Amino acid sequence: MRSFALIGAAGYIAPRHMKAIKDTNNNLLAAVDANDSVGVIDSYFPQADFFVEFERFDRHVEKLKRSGQPLDYVSICSPNYLHDAHIRFGLRHGADVICEKPLVLNPWNVDALQEICEETGKEVYNILQLRLHPSVIALKERIAKAPKDKKFDIDLTYLTSRGHWYYTSWKGNLEKSGGIATNIGVHFYDMLQSIFVPIQENVVHLHTHDRAAGYLELEQARVRWFLSINYDCIPEHVRATGARTYRSLTIEDEEFEFSGGFTELHTRSYEAILNGEGFPLTTARTAIETVHQIRHQKPVGLKGDYHPLAKLPLTKHPFVRS
Repeated sequence: MRSFALIGAAGYIAPRHMKAIKDTNNNLLAAVDANDSVGVIDSYFPQADFFVEFERFDRHVEKLKRSGQPLDYVSICSPNYLHDAHIRFGLRHGADVICEKPLVLNPWNVDALQEICEETGKEVYNILQLRLHPSVIALKERIAKAPKDKKFDIDLTYLTSRGHWYYTSWKGNLEKSGGIATNIGVHFYDMLQSIFVPIQENVVHLHTHDRAAGYLELEQARVRWFLSINYDCIPEHVRATGARTYRSLTIEDEEFEFSGGFTELHTRSYEAILNGEGFPLTTARTAIETVHQIRHQKPVGLKGDYHPLAKLPLTKHPFVRS
């Protein structure tokens, strides 16, 4: 049984990590979050110590180490901009780290963390659960059998509605979340580059507070992508069903189905990590470079090969007065 600590226990994704720790027969010793709405811990580890002040959490972790109960892993579900600091915390306490995506916001953060990994002998693992999805694994096998000079035409659409709260939270702050492409798109870019090999061209057509669109050319694929958190971008026939999320990936006009099968992927990720088969720090680099380029590019507008939904009317930021 390995010992875990969890940073960001009140976040949306934290229960999946708690479940994964429990499902793999390990123990959560301590958790921390500035928000104290963490009653979900009782469903998994009611004996875990909880802190709302990081300094007290830090002291507790040190106390555990000195009393002969060092942490084996630190799991991180905190806001994106804090990942780098929290990963450093885990490594310097002698633990391996499991971190949600995006691992960090900038490529040079990866370089600095790699140095600490080498100094401590510990590793940082990124949760890239799409790579473990059965349909994605099958697709990768299919593409591997295709002619090497074949380029697949792909449209990626991911629409996940968010209300006004989004813009008040850290997620609506570009400096803290990395923006739309980083916050909700990084795992798709990772999936695509893991299947279709290196990215050769990265063009941004549109990048606003509630949507982003662009074009990626990889060795074996041409990808038009569109991401949005605006409910009005969801197709009418989907809205009619009451759904607030729409995910679509078409390959050569064939719909690639991967909407289901996500329930246990965090547990599978933990199983792989504990068996020495997780996705280490270096694996995350390409996706971090991709979203960093997207974030800092000047959009070219609707030129070239762009996603059809990029033509939808733009909307004002909800907090900007007319």
